[in-house]
Amino acid sequence: MSDTNGQTKNPNNDNKYLDMDLLRFTTAGSVDDGKSTLIGRLFYDSKSIFEDQMEAIEKSSKSSGEEEVNLALLTDGLKAEREQKITIDVAYRYFATPKRKFIIADTPGHTQYTRNMVTGASTADLAVILVDASKGLLTQSRRHAFISSLLQIPHLVVAINKMDLVDYDEKVFNEIVSEFREFAKKLNVTDVTYIPISALKGDNVVTKSENMPWYQGSAMLHHLENVKVDADDNIVDFRFPVQYVIRPNQNFRGFSGRVASGHIRPGDEVTILPSGLHSKVKEIVTREGNLDIAYPGDSVTITIEDEIDISRGDMIVRKNNVPTVRNDFEAYLCWMNEKPMELNKQYILQHTTKTTQVFAEDLLYRMNVDTLNSEEGISELGLNEIGRVRFKTSQPLFFDAYQINKKTGSFIIIDPATNVTVGAGMMRAGSTVSEESKSRMARKKSPNVVWEPWNIQRKEREKRNGHSSEIFWLTGISGAGKSTIAKELERRLFDEGKQTVLLDGDQVRHGLNGDLGFSPTDRAENIRRVGEVARLFYEHGNIVICTFVSPYNKDREGVKELFPEGAFKEVHITCSPETAQKRDPKGLYAKAKEGKITGLTGYDADHEAPEDPVLTINTDELSVDEAVNRILELL
Repeated sequence: MSDTNGQTKNPNNDNKYLDMDLLRFTTAGSVDDGKSTLIGRLFYDSKSIFEDQMEAIEKSSKSSGEEEVNLALLTDGLKAEREQKITIDVAYRYFATPKRKFIIADTPGHTQYTRNMVTGASTADLAVILVDASKGLLTQSRRHAFISSLLQIPHLVVAINKMDLVDYDEKVFNEIVSEFREFAKKLNVTDVTYIPISALKGDNVVTKSENMPWYQGSAMLHHLENVKVDADDNIVDFRFPVQYVIRPNQNFRGFSGRVASGHIRPGDEVTILPSGLHSKVKEIVTREGNLDIAYPGDSVTITIEDEIDISRGDMIVRKNNVPTVRNDFEAYLCWMNEKPMELNKQYILQHTTKTTQVFAEDLLYRMNVDTLNSEEGISELGLNEIGRVRFKTSQPLFFDAYQINKKTGSFIIIDPATNVTVGAGMMRAGSTVSEESKSRMARKKSPNVVWEPWNIQRKEREKRNGHSSEIFWLTGISGAGKSTIAKELERRLFDEGKQTVLLDGDQVRHGLNGDLGFSPTDRAENIRRVGEVARLFYEHGNIVICTFVSPYNKDREGVKELFPEGAFKEVHITCSPETAQKRDPKGLYAKAKEGKITGLTGYDADHEAPEDPVLTINTDELSVDEAVNRILELL
């Protein structure tokens, strides 16, 4: 039971609720679909309201001449809401059952209050989209479902309400389900549940209804109590936007903020953005004492070992895991102001703790929420419209794609003249490839070909795989042991359940690169092609192991440029020429000695050792197992 402030009432002073998980959900749909009534019914039937509250709404309902008790009054708190029997503002309510705690955001249904729905749904784990069975699927319900999809809410419940008005007709329910399923094919959501209810009468809200024996699913509350809510926090990519610099004296300088994603420990190497300078975490300080580790949502003060100029709006990240750093990007934008968005007008953008000027350079298209088709050739976005916009900021931002990291992939737009929030955006994937690499790839691409962005982002694949993508590049002379080590490495990773790909020089030259010889030019082209293939596998979430002689530093550096900073791990496999010639696994050295082949690396052609490998393995000294263990330590 909870009081009017949403505080848990626990007369026995026990802790039975403290260890329960929390479900945040939002209700949405068209006006007068019964959202507030549904929440009131959940409270009433689950006995989560006080007697005096119930007496108050019974009295209010009676004075208004209503036949039924108006349970919507439990959430419609504004005077204007009660008078008009609509929801205007977002109403947040808390209640708990023996199985789970809940925070509900009851959002408005009127089109002009769609912006409030965006606010209420931004932190939700589940969205309940209500549909009036007597009216069918309306545009506003489609809009709310689309926004829920944009906000990456993982679970949708389509509650087909007011079944009592259609005599609990199964046919009506099935028709609405069929219509929504057709619409949902274009939504980025996989878990959709359909429940026929009557919030006014209580059918299928807390208990199963006897009026709809044809429905075999769960009641609403049972579904809410049991839906599996996966951990939504990104604990891989450490992002710490600096909110405040604490300097009480000359002996202490700390950087305060909230961990947006990832985790960090003292001693971890970090990079400071935008400077790009590196250091290590010295301490993680809180009022209750220092922490050994900080997780998403923790408000902490971080100290670092080196004196580096850091200020509000900067970001601390892991050394080898940096976000996109750019001052131009694309995003889906929900416009929230009566005055339409203007291209090339100066607005203010708030992203994490950073504030900067921003211009909307181009409106790529506007979404038609009825068909989910894009409408091109549009010059402005009006109130509650959604479009894809290209932005340019006066200062670089440090961001991830929204579908990977909600905290660093979202922003708001503010009108500097009125200081009113006029838009909310969700960033799309930004390139992490260097400018040099982009120009290099631009020279290589075929004419009249447009780059197609990744359909499923790498971070999504990594999250499902349970490990990050990696690229291990094993280089060295023939006979050094590259292929032997690579095969054992892949076997060990595969047996651990990792997604792996092994690219071997001989296999590639039998197919993809069968037209290439061994001249310096052909060797360079061989490695270039392999690098592009490795990149495809890497972006699809794999641990990619490449074993190639690749004798030239320039060629290997070209491949390295294709990957995000720190992802390309160059491992030098070496041994003495005498050992390699004695092993001679492919008989190449014997042929070279007989003069049958020339230009063999390690015999009559040099191998340029890596200038800065992450690891050098001498197989004169280490066994295969020891070598593999060394590489695995890099993970």
